Amino acid sequence: MAKANSTARATVADSVGMRAFRELLRTYGLVERVMQPYFGRYGISGSQWGVLRNLHRSQLQGAAGLRASDLSERLLIRPPSVTGVLDRLERAGLVARRADPADQRAKLVRLTAAGRLLVERVLAAHGRQIETVLAGLSARDQAHLRHLLARLGQHLENLLESGTLLTLAGSLKLE
Repeated sequence: MAKANSTARATVADSVGMRAFRELLRTYGLVERVMQPYFGRYGISGSQWGVLRNLHRSQLQGAAGLRASDLSERLLIRPPSVTGVLDRLERAGLVARRADPADQRAKLVRLTAAGRLLVERVLAAHGRQIETVLAGLSARDQAHLRHLLARLGQHLENLLESGTLLTLAGSLKLE
């Protein structure tokens, strides 16, 4: 019995899906390790860049700013995490919060002049950095990777919306 359970666990651990998942996590970690010093040269973190870039895009589209909840949804991170990033960016003088004219209870976040200048500095080199990071893949491979990641992302969004997430305890009988 113990040998059968051990064999079943080994089969699950060595499945194509499990190996792909481990490689996805490993690659994500490597991307973070490569990008961290890049953003560090500008005095920001990757999460701060995500906020700054989203605010920049919204301002280019004519928005007066974004709410923290909008940033949370766009970045797929929890509101308390967004608040912490915004606090640090505000202390650095890169963003400002002000009351939303449409709803005085809410705050809109927008780039300051210093924030816009920083985003423009990063963007001047960003394309080269992304090319360097993805240089291990041909243009065709990059397009295929984007397609696969989009499919996986859509599947994960569907799981979240349907509420049919499987848990280890719910899908396997633990001894």
